[in-house]
Amino acid sequence: MKEKISQATLEALKSLDTCTVANAIECFHMRLRNEGFSNFSLRCCFPKLPPMVGFAVTLRLHGSNPPMEGGSYIDSTDWWQEFDLQPIPRIAVIEDGDHQPGKGAFIGETHAAILQTMGCVGVVTNGAVRDLGAVERLGFPLFAASVSVSHAYAHVAKVETTVEISGLKINPGDLLHGDQHGVVKIPTEIAAEIPALAARLQEREHKIIEFCRSGDFSREGLRQILRKPC
Repeated sequence: MKEKISQATLEALKSLDTCTVANAIECFHMRLRNEGFSNFSLRCCFPKLPPMVGFAVTLRLHGSNPPMEGGSYIDSTDWWQEFDLQPIPRIAVIEDGDHQPGKGAFIGETHAAILQTMGCVGVVTNGAVRDLGAVERLGFPLFAASVSVSHAYAHVAKVETTVEISGLKINPGDLLHGDQHGVVKIPTEIAAEIPALAARLQEREHKIIEFCRSGDFSREGLRQILRKPC
């Protein structure tokens, strides 16, 4: 069972950049350092927006192929109820399950507005998005692997399932943090400890930078600073 995260902790996490969050997580030695974050294929569409923090609601969709009958897939809204299973704030995590993801963009201005009303603060997908200018004006972060002009045949095929986005496996309810650097998954059991530890790490980094710029710099002095643990 996942730990309950307080609003104060969520707000504190939002004040941090994703790199600092990743550094703090490493200090707990809970996972390998090459796991738990998205790879280079995931693009932050709006790098000037503040960091995004929320709990994953997972979907899998397809968009390349037309239906066997009819000109398009019947619009379904059944998947909306899955958002109620996760606490607010929520992040829609959408895996494009096509052989070549990104043919059609499921998320554009309309779906971004719909998701906002459902308590979502952003979208993470290995597929495509569109309507970038309009969605940015909504203040709604998009993390995607590509952009498409059309929604093609995009339709939801499965909900509340484990998905993989740009090398990052995400389960329903996982706590995610994203900014211009990418997306990192935060273990809920240590989430409340991250802000304080991050502050200590930032202080240490500032000390290193100040020492490097000072007239007192020496390699041995730098070594002594670097020897201190998290």
